[in-house]
Amino acid sequence: MYILTALPELLTTIATAVPDPGQGEAPPGSDGLVTILRWVFYIASAMCVLGVLIAGGMMAVSVQRGSGGEHVSRLGWALGGCIVIGAASALVGALL
Repeated sequence: MYILTALPELLTTIATAVPDPGQGEAPPGSDGLVTILRWVFYIASAMCVLGVLIAGGMMAVSVQRGSGGEHVSRLGWALGGCIVIGAASALVGALL
């Protein structure tokens, strides 16, 4: 039981020990990293669009066979990926 009562105090101690970098200046030479991040975001966004298009196409083709419902989960995963990629910057910013 002592661990459960001491946990909030321990978390507060750890949180105050971690320095907050704030809105500091980017280090010299970080332009390459920003370029890489932009490329990764662009490629991931293109993959999301492709995933949604493929899932929609499979749904349209399988409607004639009567099995269109199984592709709905594929579309849901593609849209979930779009949400995570679109909100990646905000998610990481919330964690910091």
